Amino acid sequence: MGWSDLPRRKSWRGIRAREHGMGVRNYLIEGVSGAGKTSVCQELRRRGYHTINGDTELAYQGDPETGEPVDGLAHEHHIWNVDEVRALAADQSHAASFFCGGSRNFSSFIDLFDRVFVLEIDRDTLTRRLAERPQTEWGGRPAERRLIRRLHATKEDVPKGGVLIDATAPIERVVDEILAKCDQGADMGRTGRVPSLPSLNRGSPRRGRRAHRRESSRPA
Repeated sequence: MGWSDLPRRKSWRGIRAREHGMGVRNYLIEGVSGAGKTSVCQELRRRGYHTINGDTELAYQGDPETGEPVDGLAHEHHIWNVDEVRALAADQSHAASFFCGGSRNFSSFIDLFDRVFVLEIDRDTLTRRLAERPQTEWGGRPAERRLIRRLHATKEDVPKGGVLIDATAPIERVVDEILAKCDQGADMGRTGRVPSLPSLNRGSPRRGRRAHRRESSRPA
């Protein structure tokens, strides 16, 4: 099920009242492996925004349907802890929280996000980025690269209906575009006026609350 296929709940697209226990604003940064999710996370954090790197802070090997942990290390079992995602999304101590990374169970929590951004790159850029990865990193082995190229072509692993972002641009411009589109969507479905995202102090990043790390797996 894609993001656009989900039923229109009150929490979808930012229509999330405070009495439902949701945070101020939550955003998901998705994309195939190599699209730049980690780089976006690092740049947002450098600028002082509250970010969660899902691939290192929320991920573990489990069944996408049940959440039950499984043995091994497989792309199709790379999922996020749904309870931890919900707890972080309910945190109202940040003006906005950015969840960065891929998971095979995003349909279990995608309704928590005001907007979903999907990083897009062309095949040549993907091939070049994967070629730069060491074999010790996911996407560094030939079989993994073949899988990633297939997923890039089919787009079966990323949410449908998300806001597309050209991730071939320099990382600063990519993040600028994401933040601009966050501001554009701030008033969607809300009661009253929601202020723009604050210009945070770039010199003192706020790490925010860090999710408990559970047997993290690298495939994204």
